[in-house]
Amino acid sequence: MDAPKVDGEALTLQDVRLLAPVTPSKIVCVGRNYAEHAAELGNEVPPEPLIFLKPPSSLIGPDAAVVYPAISQRVDHEGELALVIGQRCRNLKAEDALAVVYGYTLANDVTARDLQKSDGQWARGKGFDTFCPVGPWIDTGFDPTNRRVRCLVNGQVRQDGNTALLIYSLGRVLAHVTRFMTLEPGDLLLTGTPAGVGPVLPGDLMTVEIEGLGTLSNPVISEEEALARQLEQAATQQNEDEMPF
Repeated sequence: MDAPKVDGEALTLQDVRLLAPVTPSKIVCVGRNYAEHAAELGNEVPPEPLIFLKPPSSLIGPDAAVVYPAISQRVDHEGELALVIGQRCRNLKAEDALAVVYGYTLANDVTARDLQKSDGQWARGKGFDTFCPVGPWIDTGFDPTNRRVRCLVNGQVRQDGNTALLIYSLGRVLAHVTRFMTLEPGDLLLTGTPAGVGPVLPGDLMTVEIEGLGTLSNPVISEEEALARQLEQAATQQNEDEMPF
């Protein structure tokens, strides 16, 4: 990935709406990469990195609403460190793998836990639209070593872990993934969530915090509210289109 170019007028964060800072061709995730998280859901630590995918259509940016699906009875937060790939890569070696990382950002691997369990595989439970908040930026100079990772719901701490507790290192995960998959510039790798995952409800505010990297906040809304917002936006757009010049 090329270095960003800055031009034009400077604006404050209060005057803009940040989008997700990357548009990946794929979102690769690591399951059960913290021992306590595996245990809290009654699972064993996997003998090698456990990989799954989230669709790019699940991606949203900071402050965008996560939509609680009407067909789910339990939706969980999962705060995580994410890395952004900077160059096309395959068959990396663990000791050299971090050379392909462009930078780091925050992510929330939102999960419909009941559907994840009932389906027996994770595509639906992890893959709903809006189920992958990412942002607010990419830090190209961030050192992911020994960093505190927290997730709060309505200001109350739910998850409080540290990247030092990752079972499989970032280099080991990248080597494992690129043994069978080509990663492209802009692809995302979510590195796993610490213990403390739990349910959220419409009206809640989820906030992921990573020491030295930033915060990522997203409200949860119902599917009904999301539809109402879409209809309101469509009506507003129609009125604007019909205004005489």
